[in-house]
Amino acid sequence: MKHLIIGTVSALAFTATGALAQDYPSKEIAGIIQWGAGGSTDTVMRAVTPHAEDVLGGTVVMQNVTGGVGAIGLNQVASAAADGYTLLMGAENPLLYKVMGLGQKDYSDFVPINILARGTPILVAGKDAPFDDYAGMLAYIKENPGEVRFGSTGPGGLPSVVTAMINAVEGEQDVIFVPYDGDGPALTALQGGAIDVMPAVLGAAIEGIKAGAMKPLLVFEPEAVATLPDTPTAISANEGYNQYLPWGPFFGIFVRTDTPAEAVEKLTAAYKEAAEQAPFLELMSNRGFTPLNISGDEAQAFLDDWQSTTAWLMQDAGLTKASPEDFGIAKPAE
Repeated sequence: MKHLIIGTVSALAFTATGALAQDYPSKEIAGIIQWGAGGSTDTVMRAVTPHAEDVLGGTVVMQNVTGGVGAIGLNQVASAAADGYTLLMGAENPLLYKVMGLGQKDYSDFVPINILARGTPILVAGKDAPFDDYAGMLAYIKENPGEVRFGSTGPGGLPSVVTAMINAVEGEQDVIFVPYDGDGPALTALQGGAIDVMPAVLGAAIEGIKAGAMKPLLVFEPEAVATLPDTPTAISANEGYNQYLPWGPFFGIFVRTDTPAEAVEKLTAAYKEAAEQAPFLELMSNRGFTPLNISGDEAQAFLDDWQSTTAWLMQDAGLTKASPEDFGIAKPAE
């Protein structure tokens, strides 16, 4: 009888768990965007999520949680319940937290629901900057050391990686770095004249470029991009960039590794379908983003490769606090 009671209780518990999973989502889902409003990550997440909500039959309430190069948002999700009701809507930065000394967590603590797209890095200047092209910028910096103001999103952010590339290829640039919580606020500052140059994502800068509020100097792609065909590529400016490109930031949705499989499967299916919708793909094209729409093993392989390439670039530039080797991050094959 004792065994029968235990078995009955276990069966009831299993049934209840199955019912909960089957009902997912039964309440609002929190989407934590680790960058500020108006930036590239924010734009991508707010474009794709309404389609995912339609598939899920639930609501995702998005919130911008900024600070710490995205670490505050990541830690908030990492400390929340692993029940599928708190999503991390992030970019590439967590993959550099360990080597940059920003924290002990990265995406190895999460499951990639979907890596939605890759962005094109671009170097833009304010419309009143005293130079109009990349060569002019380099010459001005050389003639006016410590005067040009570069926008930054902190160590490990896209601006720091692009700046590391510039320093590796062109030599150390004597500029001033001004920190912002994401490329959205930084690009607003650029248009207001608070900074002179910003390494950013094309998708976040394209509208300002079209409006004449900022000047495109260089796109960090091997070939010209369709949205700005007349803007020179980094490789055309200096073939030394060839060793680092193609490279770019990415935008993805993650949950904690111990999230129930049923929730992971439903979220993965919802965002996969959402990322296939014509309005979202049109936005990606207009903003110069490359759609990826990958999950599972394919997404994990992408993350591993990105982390290897970028962490070692930062190490070689002398910008890391610890070697990638300390965390088992393999060096890229030469």
